[in-house]
Amino acid sequence: MIHIDNLAKNVDKLQYTGSLTLLTSLFFIWGFITSLNDILIPHLKSVFTLNYTEAMMIQFCFFTAYFVVSVPSGYLVEKINYKGGIIAGLAIAGIGCLLFYPAAGLHSYPLFLAAFFVLASGITLLQVAANPYVTILGKPETASSRLTLTQAFNSLGTTIAPFLGALFILDTAVKSVAEVNLLNADELSVYQTAQAAAVQNPYLLLAAVLFFIAVVFAVIKLPDIKAPETQISADKEPLHDSAWCYKHLILGAIGIFVYVGGEVSIGSFLINFLGEPSIAGLAEQEAGKYVSFYWGGAMLGRFIGAAVMQEIQPNKVLTFNALMGALLVLITIVGSGQLVMWTILAVGLFNSIMFPTIFSLAVSGLGRHTGQGSGILCAAIVGGALLPVLQGLFADQIGIQLAFFIPVLCYCYIAYYGWRGYSL
Repeated sequence: MIHIDNLAKNVDKLQYTGSLTLLTSLFFIWGFITSLNDILIPHLKSVFTLNYTEAMMIQFCFFTAYFVVSVPSGYLVEKINYKGGIIAGLAIAGIGCLLFYPAAGLHSYPLFLAAFFVLASGITLLQVAANPYVTILGKPETASSRLTLTQAFNSLGTTIAPFLGALFILDTAVKSVAEVNLLNADELSVYQTAQAAAVQNPYLLLAAVLFFIAVVFAVIKLPDIKAPETQISADKEPLHDSAWCYKHLILGAIGIFVYVGGEVSIGSFLINFLGEPSIAGLAEQEAGKYVSFYWGGAMLGRFIGAAVMQEIQPNKVLTFNALMGALLVLITIVGSGQLVMWTILAVGLFNSIMFPTIFSLAVSGLGRHTGQGSGILCAAIVGGALLPVLQGLFADQIGIQLAFFIPVLCYCYIAYYGWRGYSL
């Protein structure tokens, strides 16, 4: 009897490992697709002769999808389960990729923006389904470690995509606005058609990959795991009627909001900051190379964090990393020269485990409301669209260096969440 029980446990473990491996591919691909936005922004800016405000509508439409779609996605996942949510998310993202073809062919920027929104909607549904599924696909005490490991492959996708995107999408040199203005009507039409068409093949390939993975998930058997129905709390109170009633979830959503906002704020200002004469005085192209250290640090930190959190409680690791992030940014604010160049780049290493750890702590104990809670957390990703704008307003008033106080406040809140806010 003991032998049979052990055999059953080994089969379950093997099934969980296979499922987790397949889920990891989703994290990689949505990181890859999201990172391609950095390539398409300058490309479409030139193709459609846009100003910066118009070009930033790409990120606005992309991140707005998280806010609009996340909560409904949570309800949908509760109805059709995690596997159904993953399949639906892949299909919607694939349709979004297909929309890039008519957008390029019709030379329609509004259609491009619609394609970005649909694509991001699919990715949002994927995150709402896949993130909590990873947290319950194994032992509860190692949930943060598993999610951090899968998020590391998301970072791998964000690292690889810009290189491949530049190779295929930016293969033809993009003309400056001045050069475009020198073209006559026929030359302009030929140029714009060629540049827009450069988007079609890569996104058709991405659509094919997404639909293929959707078929794979449809035909394979994933472990049918239900979130625990009992609430983990000291007083054993009954389950709430809604995820909104869980304090640790709401505080976690604020944590996701400020984390994504702080991370994107730093990344958005890095090139300009490194170009400051009192910092490094780097040209834009050279500064851009150093930005890879910021995102590469996040990838490295996630692999390290996945191992560390096997031994140390996730909330303690989160608190430590947040305090280190705040300290490094404070040094960046008051220092100068090469020192602060490396302190701000080093923040990426400590950013690494924050999103998956906050997420796994926030959905802990939600029971049947886990899907809804996941939607609430993913909606909070909209912080990546709002806080960079706020930091920009301060940068115009007090300077780019002092404006980094915004991420400091973000990390202070995250440290609080890891210290006390996460508790049920």
